[in-house]
Amino acid sequence: MQLWLCPILAFLLGSIPFGLFIARMKGIDIRQHGSGNIGATNVLRVVGKKYGVTCLLLDLLKGFIPVAIATNLIQIASRSPQVPLGLPETWAMVFPAAKPLLAQTIHIVTAFCAVLGHNYSPWVGFKGGKGIATSAGVLLALMPFAVLILLVIWVTLFYTTRFVSIASVGAANMLPVLTIFGSWHHGRLQDGSWNKPLFIFSIVIALLATWKHRANIQRLRDGTEHRFERKKK
Repeated sequence: MQLWLCPILAFLLGSIPFGLFIARMKGIDIRQHGSGNIGATNVLRVVGKKYGVTCLLLDLLKGFIPVAIATNLIQIASRSPQVPLGLPETWAMVFPAAKPLLAQTIHIVTAFCAVLGHNYSPWVGFKGGKGIATSAGVLLALMPFAVLILLVIWVTLFYTTRFVSIASVGAANMLPVLTIFGSWHHGRLQDGSWNKPLFIFSIVIALLATWKHRANIQRLRDGTEHRFERKKK
């Protein structure tokens, strides 16, 4: 049951358009303002900082929760979940450490379904956000230390350029590099037990983030992209 339940739960949670709901509470259809995107960045610009931060956290959680559940319900022998939830051991399917591929694949399918649900929500005509916050939530459940490094990269790019789009695309494209480095650091690249589905997922996420930001990239080229200016003292 866990093998199909986790991806379905991930897509359903991922598809909840929190940005749309939050803006509507203020009488705003977020799709008609700013970039028209229902993600946290547009909510922040149009509705306000506290609403944007709330949207960011909710979008992050809808990626984190299903993947954390999946890694606890579908385990690999001798490897503890990155985020132990304390679920009953009888609920878990445990795969042998020598053959981790199926368990790793289900974790990644679950992660991908959460991001797809956010980016192509059926509740808003199969449209959605750009998947950055939801991807961060997914990765927080899969590789939390890497998220800290990506956060440093994102903040550095944002504060040097003042463009959210550059920070987001730049951080996303560093993900495959960090995935390979993490596998090498833990010795799994050397013994062949490294997480190949996670590496493929990291490449897909980087490409998807770049594709979803294609309009931003064009505006950067045209010099019309919105820039967060530093507040004058």
